[in-house]
Amino acid sequence: MAAEPGMLLVDKPGGLTSHDVVARARRAMGTRKIGHAGTLDPMATGLLVLGVESATRLLTFVVGLDKTYEATIRLGAATDTDDAEGEVIARAQRSAIEVVTGTGIAAGVAALTGPISQVPSTVSAIKVDGRRAYDLAREGVDVQLRSRAVTVSRFEVRAQRRTEEFVDLDVVVDCSSGTYIRALARDLGRDLGTGGHLTALRRTRVGPFDVADAVTPDGIGAQALRDPAEVAATVLGRFSVSDDEARALWQGKRLPNAAPRLRAERAAAITASGMLVGVVERRGEDVKSVMNLPAPPQQPRAAAGEIPIGGDDE
Repeated sequence: MAAEPGMLLVDKPGGLTSHDVVARARRAMGTRKIGHAGTLDPMATGLLVLGVESATRLLTFVVGLDKTYEATIRLGAATDTDDAEGEVIARAQRSAIEVVTGTGIAAGVAALTGPISQVPSTVSAIKVDGRRAYDLAREGVDVQLRSRAVTVSRFEVRAQRRTEEFVDLDVVVDCSSGTYIRALARDLGRDLGTGGHLTALRRTRVGPFDVADAVTPDGIGAQALRDPAEVAATVLGRFSVSDDEARALWQGKRLPNAAPRLRAERAAAITASGMLVGVVERRGEDVKSVMNLPAPPQQPRAAAGEIPIGGDDE
C-alpha cells in the first residue's frame, strides 16, 4: 500500500546529510517517493522540508522561499570550506584581532545587508558543467563560481565573545533562497582583515514553516505528515474551485474568465472538500494549471507538465 502524500518538517541533527534524513524517511514511510526542498550540510542543523509521494511536486514552490538561519561566525581564521570542517588556510595576527571593534563589525555587517552580490562557497552544491562544485573541489579542481544576486534582509549580531586569537559572533540572518551563510562569514572576515568562517549553523525557518514545529528523524511517521492542501494554501494562498472546475483542471483545461478570482499570479486550487487539485496561474483572463496532483481514480488525469524540483541552498 502506497504511503499517503504529504509534507514533513524535520529538525536535522548535526552529522547527518540531507540524504541521510531522506533515507530514514523512506524507510519509515515505506516509499522511495520522498524529496527535500534545499540541502543542509552535515555540520548544519535545523529545518528540512520533505515531500512524500505526489506532494514532492510542491517542493519546487518551497525551494525559493526566504529562510532564517542562526549561526556562529569566527573571525580570526579562514578555511578552505568557509566552515569549521575545512582546513585553516590563513590566520590573523593578534594585532588584527585587537583592532576589530564593535563599530567595525557593525559596519561590516551593514555592508553585507540588503541586495548584495555574493560568490558562493567553493564547496557548495552548485553544479558546474553538470557536476557539484564540492565534488570538483575535493578532486583538486580550481572551481571558479560566478557571483549571484541575493538579498540579506536581516544580519543581526546577537552576541560577541573575544579571545586573544578569535572573535566569535552569534548572528541571525534572514535571507533570500540561494544565499550562502558560509560566504557571509568568509566575506565579513575578509572585509575586516581577519579572515572568517562558520563554526555553527542552524536553519530555523523556511517561508512560513518553523523548526519549532518539526519532528526529529526518529519522529518521522504518518502522524507527522502535513496535508498537501494545507501546505500549498499556506505557501501560495487558496483558490477555491468547484468540482466541475477541478475536473477541468485535471483534464488540462483552462478556467475561462476566472482570473479576477485569483488574488496573486499563482495559488493552490482546492475543492470545497479540501482536496488539492494543483497550482494554477493567470493566463490573461483565464486560469490554468502549472502543476496538478494526481486526480482521484474517477477523474481523468491531467495533461499539464510538472515543474522540476531541486535546490542548492545552504
